[in-house]
Amino acid sequence: MFENRISLFSLFGFKVKLDITWFILAVLITWSLAKGVFPLYFEGLSTATYWWMGAAGAVGLFVSIIFHEFFHSFIAKLYGLPMKGITLFIFGGVSEMEDEPQSPKIEFLMAIAGPLSSLVLSGIFYVLVLLSRSINMPESVSGVLIYLSIINVVLAVFNLIPAFPLDGGRVLRSILWGAKHNLRWATQ
Repeated sequence: MFENRISLFSLFGFKVKLDITWFILAVLITWSLAKGVFPLYFEGLSTATYWWMGAAGAVGLFVSIIFHEFFHSFIAKLYGLPMKGITLFIFGGVSEMEDEPQSPKIEFLMAIAGPLSSLVLSGIFYVLVLLSRSINMPESVSGVLIYLSIINVVLAVFNLIPAFPLDGGRVLRSILWGAKHNLRWATQ
């Protein structure tokens, strides 16, 4: 699945890699923000400003996905699960586990950690929006921060859809596993 990966860096012992398909997503996000979203909501800025906002929004999303996946990996490591690393690809990101969680509790905590971290990050970006406005930063700066606050809520909510292997599917599986004490049944 991830043959065409580029190693970017290590973060607290987790190798972060980028699948080359992610470049397609980065270009599409930058373009859609620069040509559609930001001009619609923040009228009257220069074309160059919209492109810088689009690029900053794409980089911010990239960092947000790493943050989200890092917390999955952190909880896994906390409970002794070996992790291969974090890979970003066209559909987002994935924490690569070497083994399944040993209990429903660990599965639940690992699964919920990502969406909760996205909600926390959304709150941080919202505080930065308020701060940027209070010190009269350019509208382009607060615009990107607003986008990042909103996109992190979207990331959290989307990942909580109860469909496996999304985080919500893993949360549901952990609850079913805990109720029936049968991982195979819960997975089906």
